[in-house]
Amino acid sequence: MSFPLFHRPGTIVFLDDDPDYLEMLALVLPRHWHVKLFMRPAECINHLQQEPPFWEADAWNQQQLITEWREGKALIPQILTYWSKYTERYALTRVCVVDYSMPGMDGLQALGELMDWPGARVLLTGQADEQVAVRAFNRGLIDQFIAKQTPDISRRLIDAVQQLLATPNARHEQTWRVTLSPEQNALLRTAAASRDLKAFAAKHWIEYVVIGQPFGVLGMDSAGRVGWLQLETRDGLKSLAELAEIEGVAPWGLDEIRTGRKLADLELRQALGRKGAPQLTAAFPIGQDDSLIGALFAVDPPHAPDVVNSYASWLGRQEQRVVQG
Repeated sequence: MSFPLFHRPGTIVFLDDDPDYLEMLALVLPRHWHVKLFMRPAECINHLQQEPPFWEADAWNQQQLITEWREGKALIPQILTYWSKYTERYALTRVCVVDYSMPGMDGLQALGELMDWPGARVLLTGQADEQVAVRAFNRGLIDQFIAKQTPDISRRLIDAVQQLLATPNARHEQTWRVTLSPEQNALLRTAAASRDLKAFAAKHWIEYVVIGQPFGVLGMDSAGRVGWLQLETRDGLKSLAELAEIEGVAPWGLDEIRTGRKLADLELRQALGRKGAPQLTAAFPIGQDDSLIGALFAVDPPHAPDVVNSYASWLGRQEQRVVQG
């Protein structure tokens, strides 16, 4: 699988008629997740049925960034503004986990009421319900199913949700892929480069976007600190050094760029309108064939979203994990 072009956290919803089970989940699920817990199918369904217009609005906001880019507006400052303005993007539910065996309405019936909701669906089953879940999975009605009697069910559930949170959203991928050249797209699809970029993103950020002009990954951690992972091909180092020479980089720095030991933040400076001398940062290889290298540059606070708009700040403003109903 190629490196996802767009990633961000979101809400995880659980529906189960057992309040003790939901209270247990409230305690053991990762604290950096935004979790909502429902006992009653009607309340859960109503909550998720309100979301599709907000998903559409968010998709439109992203598409507008691309439209502005096509008209000549730099993407990096646009993305930073998007992150700053639309913090409620974190409230959109990415995954819904539903117990199959509930009185009045079973889990598949509840999920069947959510035809327009675009998130991932997980069904919790009892031993007698496994064949029902298999058929539902094969028909594409659910993304995963987990037997409640599975040993260490909490860990199994956390792993499943994390896998679904990491799964690319096809619509977002389509939106952002248009910024990439065929060569850039091919580089990101190689197994080794994808693996290295996934590991780098997971270590540094909770949200990121890949763009092609300039080529790199703009990411933000939970505290709102923003970094720019500049990506360069070996073939592009000569041109980068030539631009750096025009910007006044010293001869020793030009040699560092040509050999791929360092990269310069020329395109980032231009996109943000920053003044001063270019910054050079140590580069590192990405993938196995040495065709792609990267260097991480910090986006200074005056250009980054305010800390009050960070994911950690948003999460701190949400209600505590309580069972609804």
